[in-house]
Amino acid sequence: MPAKKPTSASRADKTPSGLAYIVGRLDHVLNRRLRDGLAPLGMNVSHYTALSVFRALGTISNAQLAERTMMSPQSANEMVKAMEAKGWIERSPDPDHGRIIHIRLTEEGTACLQRCDGVVRDVEEAMFPDLSADERARLHAQLRSAVRALNLQGI
Repeated sequence: MPAKKPTSASRADKTPSGLAYIVGRLDHVLNRRLRDGLAPLGMNVSHYTALSVFRALGTISNAQLAERTMMSPQSANEMVKAMEAKGWIERSPDPDHGRIIHIRLTEEGTACLQRCDGVVRDVEEAMFPDLSADERARLHAQLRSAVRALNLQGI
């Protein structure tokens, strides 16, 4: 007698179901969808993330950028050089501290970022099609709280 082919329900029973696993899978799929959507606009996910950080925070240092984009300082520095060459950002020395270089978004970077915002918005809407604006706001707050909690614990 041939072996039964596993059904979706039986496979689901064997799939890891912890929150960390689900968040990790979401991160993987989300990055792929963003990468595929941003590439035709000449943008990658790391650059979009960095430019979004500049838009939200204004002028920041390379060290702050590395922390916010989840990269090593060396990788962030290479990314900064690439974005500066594209005209998306500009760097200037800190007037009070010679070793600190501040980075800020240029008009070109702002325009590029705005062209990409629609792609990101479309992916987010596809990810949570049934959530109302209030539910999205609550989910956003919960996720930010989870990030803060883990950062405080040094995890």
